Amino acid sequence: MNYSIKKISEMTGLPASTLRYYDKQGLLPSLKRDANNVRVFDDDDYRTLKLIECLKKSGLSIKDIKIFIDVVGQGDKSLKKRLEIFRKRREFLRRELEDLQEILSVMEYKCWYYETACAAGTEKVMKNLKPSEIPEKFI
Repeated sequence: MNYSIKKISEMTGLPASTLRYYDKQGLLPSLKRDANNVRVFDDDDYRTLKLIECLKKSGLSIKDIKIFIDVVGQGDKSLKKRLEIFRKRREFLRRELEDLQEILSVMEYKCWYYETACAAGTEKVMKNLKPSEIPEKFI
């Protein structure tokens, strides 16, 4: 199926200006144009755009995404290279998740700490807590 830039913008949630930018950066190598030189998107372009957004959210730069798109263009001979790209990104994201979990744990503790202090009307109550009064998840 074919889509106008307006329709693909609605489908992806990406502004038309971003779609044009991606095209100019070479991220949509199979993008076609009609007789009036108007961009015509298809289902493959839609899937590519969804992957580009995923890669962006994973922390890849447009430059690195372009490298990936170029590697895909090499066909089956690049399968191992593509797998390696995704394995590296997956490992990066796993480390990021661990770091974020540690940060979230501190935030959870601080919320509990200040909620308890607010309920008591003073932070002094927190200074006198026995270890047994601290929820186990914060120890």
